[in-house]
Amino acid sequence: MEERCCAAVRVLVLQAAWALAGGQVRYSVPEEAKAGTVVGRLAQDLGLEAGEAEARRLRLVAQGRRASVEVSGASGALLVSSRLDREELCGKSSPCALRLEVLLDRPLRVFHVQLEVTDINDNAPIFPAARKNLSLSENSPPGSRFPLEGASDADIGANAQLSYILSYSEHFSLDFQKTEEDSESLFVVLRKSLDRETIPVHRLLLTASDAGRPCLTGTMELVISVLDVNDNIPQFNQSVYKMQVPENAERGTLVIKVNATDLDDGSNSNIYYSLQILSPQDGRDIFGIDRNSGEIRLTSDLDFEDVNLYRLQVDATDKGTPPLSGHCKVVLEVVDVNDNAPEVWVTSLSVPVSEDASVGTVVALLSVSDRDSGANGRVRCWVWPASPFGLEATFAGSYSLVLREALDRERVSEYEVEVRAEDGGAPALRARRGLRVPVSDVNDNAPAFAQAVYTVLARENNLAGAELARLWARDPDEAGNGRVSYSVWEGGVGAGGGAAASSGWRAASSYVSVDAESGRLWALQPLDYEELQVLQFEVRAVDAGEPPLSGNATVQLFVLDENDNAPALLPAAGSAPEAGAVAAEASSLSSVPGSDSVSGTLWAWAAWGAPAGQVVAKIRAVDADSGYNAWLRYELWEPRGKGPFRVGLYSGEVSTARPLDEADGPRHRLLIVVRDHGEPARSATATLSVSLLDMAEAALAAGSSSSSSGSRSSVGVDVGAGAASAATNVWLVVAICAVSSVFLLALVLYGASRWAPRTAVLSGPGPTTLVCASEVGSWSYSQRHSRSLCVADGGAKSDLMVFSPNFPPPPPPGPAAKDTQPEPSSLLDTVSGAALLNTPSLLRHFRSPLLILSRSLSSSSL
Repeated sequence: MEERCCAAVRVLVLQAAWALAGGQVRYSVPEEAKAGTVVGRLAQDLGLEAGEAEARRLRLVAQGRRASVEVSGASGALLVSSRLDREELCGKSSPCALRLEVLLDRPLRVFHVQLEVTDINDNAPIFPAARKNLSLSENSPPGSRFPLEGASDADIGANAQLSYILSYSEHFSLDFQKTEEDSESLFVVLRKSLDRETIPVHRLLLTASDAGRPCLTGTMELVISVLDVNDNIPQFNQSVYKMQVPENAERGTLVIKVNATDLDDGSNSNIYYSLQILSPQDGRDIFGIDRNSGEIRLTSDLDFEDVNLYRLQVDATDKGTPPLSGHCKVVLEVVDVNDNAPEVWVTSLSVPVSEDASVGTVVALLSVSDRDSGANGRVRCWVWPASPFGLEATFAGSYSLVLREALDRERVSEYEVEVRAEDGGAPALRARRGLRVPVSDVNDNAPAFAQAVYTVLARENNLAGAELARLWARDPDEAGNGRVSYSVWEGGVGAGGGAAASSGWRAASSYVSVDAESGRLWALQPLDYEELQVLQFEVRAVDAGEPPLSGNATVQLFVLDENDNAPALLPAAGSAPEAGAVAAEASSLSSVPGSDSVSGTLWAWAAWGAPAGQVVAKIRAVDADSGYNAWLRYELWEPRGKGPFRVGLYSGEVSTARPLDEADGPRHRLLIVVRDHGEPARSATATLSVSLLDMAEAALAAGSSSSSSGSRSSVGVDVGAGAASAATNVWLVVAICAVSSVFLLALVLYGASRWAPRTAVLSGPGPTTLVCASEVGSWSYSQRHSRSLCVADGGAKSDLMVFSPNFPPPPPPGPAAKDTQPEPSSLLDTVSGAALLNTPSLLRHFRSPLLILSRSLSSSSL
């Protein structure tokens, strides 16, 4: 309640204050103020508190005109809402005041606001027209005044106070007068006499400037035209005209055209002409003049022998008031004319001319004459074009047409020669005689191929008679001299050029032929990339001229490979005992889709318990093609799925996919497909029969295989270390273990107490060999003073390492020892599973105690 009472008291006080002040607020804003400009704090000036203007809906009501202002509902400020143009709102009225009404609700009150829009200098002075035309007589006296209409400015006050400036002119000045009644008078004053013939039009620029800041200007162009008076007489460009007229001039011939000019304008410059004959007296009807153009023409025939000189007077009169006249003289000389042209005759012509004709050869004889006399009868002759022919004078009136330059029929086969004659008359008369001189051909151009070397690509197995390329040689000669025939000239394949080397050198003509007329290159037989990769030869083009000329081009024929050869299995790298496999007789195999060749059945052995990754055999194949067509990949076609064996995709190695056990069965038949990357792909198949044996059976199989494999060969397969280790003698293992167990136990106990946890190292006086065994294979490394044993992580459980003595064994008796006895550096072997030493006879070669280290050997395996 107390707040409402306070608010009511404030409203009453405000109403009282507005009543005493007349209830009106005045603001001032310059025109062209930007939208959003704050004119005044209306809510504050009305005594409203913050937020009260929006609560009581303070708003603006314009009276009659667009206010261009608005009240901000949030702040209660009076803002410019649109463009304010004082000249549009009030024109020339000053001051420019807008009356506004402000309404306030709760309770409803009306307030009067007066907004004064002040002027800025935003309007330049403007003349009534951009150009003002004045016309003054050229005899106007100096001091003459001519009024002008001044410019206007839409602004008021100082922004509308104008001053004027006239561009410089020696004939005119500007007079600006301002009276006490605030009236202005503007005059153009003539300072110097005018001469229309000197300056017919004066162009001045009148500039009006206001007094605002910045100053604005407006311009108007004054175009003052000077009106003519007849104060100039007609003038000829020459006082005496001298002309020569030929005696054979026809009637109506224009003799001369005289021209007079009058500097005046209009009718004062219009001229008409008249003619008087001064001498001879009887020549009145010989000439006539055109009244308007001044052209003097013949009205009768001239005769040089009768009268050779005429004197005439021409008058030019203008049409001014009074008329003025000018005069000139014309002297006409009659000249004897050259009315006979020279004549040219051909007395002898020797064509065609051979293109190898020597310089100076006479082609034709000519005779020239002119019936005129004197200079009109003197004749000059020449040939056009000036080359390759010329004229030589033999005696008076006779000429010879001779060859000045060597001819080339291929460049120009025929010449159109024109003999021209001109006499010495004025004007000179000319005559001409045309000659056609053909050039005969000689064989002076050899055939030329478009390219020095042609590169031809041809796929192998093409059809005999297939077109390989088209050669073309150009001979610019004609007829038989330009008729070209083609032939294979030389080239071929010799020793070292592929398969053809075995049969010696073969000429290119056995492979290709060229059509003698068209130059088409044909294949005589199907090309085989495996026999021939590149064939280089020359093709000769010979014309039919005499003597014949020829040109050569080299052809490089590249044979592109096609996938026309299937992979072929290769023999093993070593002998049968080394490979450990025996090839049986070829047997029939079920066909594999896409297979082009089938091999016989191959056998290999693997021991029970062989670890994963052990190589059992290796398939070796080759493809006679090249590139992708010879890039081979190996696939296990049968059995599919998760079998115990796998094949390397690009190596062809057959290895165990997992450790072998007795559940895998005694025999496995593997169907291996060897496929190339050609399109379409070609393939070959091989059947590998892998037998799984225990150690005893492996030893027996190895013994029988060693005796019989010398006469047999292994086709396309190498057996890995697994098959060789299966042939180890089981009894040798028992003997070795029995002899060395005591020494092994002592060595282990001594090493555990002295060197633990060092790696066991055996030293000796000989070179050392470091042997490491893992799932992927074995390798050795020789050192000088020690022998080290290295077991890879993740290896099979039962790896057996045997260290050889430090000196080489004596050579065994018999020639077979070379194949069975390993080198000293290879006596240290790594054997997986039940693998043992190959034969008991090896014990004889050990002259020092053997150390046999077995890691987790099971007693059942021994």
